[in-house]
Amino acid sequence: MSENNYEKGRLNLPFVGFCTFAKSPIAEDWDNIKADVAFMGAPYDCGTQWRSGARMGPRSIREASTLFSFGHGGAYSYEDDTMYLQGVNIVDMGDADMIHTNTEQSHANIEYAVRKALAAGVLPVVAGGDHSINAPCIQAFDDQGPIHIIQIDAHLDFVDERHGVRFGHGNPIRRASEKGYVTGMTQLGIRNVSSSNRADHKQAESVGSTILSVRDVRRLGPEGVLALIPDGVNYYITIDIDGFDPSIAPGTGTPSHGGFTYYEVMEVLQGVANKGDVVGIDLCEVAPDYDLSSTTSILAAQVLLNLIGYVFHGRAARENQN
Repeated sequence: MSENNYEKGRLNLPFVGFCTFAKSPIAEDWDNIKADVAFMGAPYDCGTQWRSGARMGPRSIREASTLFSFGHGGAYSYEDDTMYLQGVNIVDMGDADMIHTNTEQSHANIEYAVRKALAAGVLPVVAGGDHSINAPCIQAFDDQGPIHIIQIDAHLDFVDERHGVRFGHGNPIRRASEKGYVTGMTQLGIRNVSSSNRADHKQAESVGSTILSVRDVRRLGPEGVLALIPDGVNYYITIDIDGFDPSIAPGTGTPSHGGFTYYEVMEVLQGVANKGDVVGIDLCEVAPDYDLSSTTSILAAQVLLNLIGYVFHGRAARENQN
């Protein structure tokens, strides 16, 4: 694109215009989605066990994402000498409808929206909400073939049931492990006092999960971590923002010190995107009211947009090899 093309039309600065994800077009007709990526919000946070507020996550991530939507036809990476997101069409589906106090119906609405995106053949990118929204997202893949889950999180989220609760934000990866089409899990960042006990960890390992703490990931490095992730499978990536250290992601309900830095996560996710096809993404637990600087929401938007870029660059690279 020539320099002169930047002068055509509106400048459309981040604080101008409509606030959709990356200022992308709105897709209100879910039976006629035409895009490569469909962003949607799942603003449900009744699964939290401490501080609520993640219901405001999708709006805050949309707002933050406008920072990265200058309309240059892509996003140039000096480090990779690559123009990411070039030609990748993103639409914003809006939010799944939430029915207050009704977990079952709210989750069903999330599942319905993800199924609509999958039926259109697009990559669903879902912003929570608390991490319980992962359960309906994974349920929507029941007719999509095998998937391997990549989880970035401070917490294992492998609780089976407590006081009848099976679909809170401490349960989703246990629920996923029960699905026949989930062929394995790689759980990264697990640390400190957590929601899961020793029995939960042993159960996760027994069903094929690879569990690595932050210090494990640092010891192994990106290549060592990627070597533990199976090849030749489709990946579903679920990111709890508390996987990052609260020094860069304070706006979350259950912060845990000793977390990842930005590049520690992104180098692994870039490797995953180059390794095989990423077929679904969710990012959860952004609670903007605990972060007056909006750092957490900006981090979430930056992670998602860079990850989308990695996914489609990886796809193109593999197609060119074939």
